[in-house]
This record gives sequence, structure tokens and C-alpha cells, in this order.
Amino acid sequence: MKTWIPDRRNFAYLTWKQVDALPRESTLLILPTAAIEQHGHHLPLATDTLLNNLLLGHALELLDDALPIYALPPICYGKSNEHLGYPGTLSVSATTFMAVVRDLGASVHAGGFRKLALYNSHGGNTSLVDVMARDLRAEFGLRTFTLFGSPGASFDTVSKQELTYGFHAGEIETALLLHGTPDLVHQDQYTSHYIARVDQPELLKPEGSHANFAWLTRDIAPSGVMGDPAAATAENGERWLKESAREIAKIIEAMYHFVPRHDA
Repeated sequence: MKTWIPDRRNFAYLTWKQVDALPRESTLLILPTAAIEQHGHHLPLATDTLLNNLLLGHALELLDDALPIYALPPICYGKSNEHLGYPGTLSVSATTFMAVVRDLGASVHAGGFRKLALYNSHGGNTSLVDVMARDLRAEFGLRTFTLFGSPGASFDTVSKQELTYGFHAGEIETALLLHGTPDLVHQDQYTSHYIARVDQPELLKPEGSHANFAWLTRDIAPSGVMGDPAAATAENGERWLKESAREIAKIIEAMYHFVPRHDA
């Protein structure tokens, strides 16, 4: 899998003696969680994992080299059952996903480390990541954090419709990969579908509201795309990447320095 994680920040590139020399109480480890799943006719199965790596890698490049902050190898397989039925989707159950995160958290704790951030780039994992951050805090006393997606990007040229409902293989994901991995984007294969319309508001929403309906991709999008990639450009992808990387770097540094007000 292509990586933008700097070698000096890649936990798996260390020897165990180098790991043993790290300051246990202050070192922050970051566990990426993503997916291998269909992304329409034009984006690769690895889209969520590539985007996670792209964003995190550029953010880590911006950090002070003196800070002991490392990226763990990603959990590439996520809870992607909303995309089952499309060839290539590789999904694990919620139970399996949470068990893997729990066991990795146990390993981090056994190694004497105290800080773990979960950086997620797949919507199907979001609620599970929230649960596991709390569970790892409760079971092992780890200081846990969560981070999602691409905070800080302006997305200023993206329509309200696309910002709201273009959440799978739409303009933003396509633009980022047009910049990061242009050879993997099939620009002659764009398709477009939306799960809902902002100009036709309904009482029940697909997600993100007080009352939601459960959905499967095949209910909405024969091609697997939820959004419209047509307006995507590599130039916007590069700009949004830089904006997000700066914000992610600030968030990671805040996690590293975090002390709760109640001093627990």
C-alpha cells in the first residue's frame, strides 16, 4: 500500500530496542482505521485507506521532530456491510472490528504506553471508533482520542448538495486522490447518485440528524457512488489536503499536550 507516512514517524519501522527507549508516558501513538470497499467505477477499493494515509502523512510532516508521535500500521478493513454486494468490498463485523481495536489497545497498554489516538476515515466505522475510545479508556486507563476525516478544509467551491450528501466517491474524495494518486482515478468512469436532496428536506434523514433511516448503498446507487465527482480537480485536492494537514497537525499536537482540567 502506498504511504505518505514519514519513515521517522512510522512505528513499524522501529526496532523493539528503539521502541523501548521511547518515553512511555508522553509518546502518542496514532491508529488509523479505514476500509477496503467499492468506490464506484472511478476510484480504487483502497480509497479510504489511501486518504487516511495521505492526510495523516502530510500532517505528521508538519510536527516538531522532537515530539515522540508515531503512526501505527492502519486497520485497513472496516465495517463496510453497507457496500456488500459490490465486488471487491471486504468487510468485517462490528464485533470483529471492535475486537481488533481492543486487542491493539491492549498491546499498546502492555508496552507501557499511555496515549492512543484513533484516526478514522470511513463513515461505517465512526460509531464503533467512538465506542472503542471510551472502552479503551475504561479498561486500560489509556488516554484515548478520536479524529475523523479532513477537518480544516474550506471546501469553498463545493455545492451545498455535495457537501451534505456527497459522502462516498464524490467530489472531495475524488479531488484528493486526483492530487495524491492520479493514476488510480478513472476520470472517464464518473457516475452520480444522491441519497437525499437539500432542496427537498424530509423529516427522516440518512444520517447526522435526530431521526435517521438505515440505508444500504445498493438501495440508492447502482454504481456505488453517493455524490457527484464531476467537478473534482487535482488543484482543489492539493489545496484541501494542505488545509486539512495543517489542522490535523494542530489537533495531534493538542492531543500530545492534553491534560484534562480535572487532572484525571
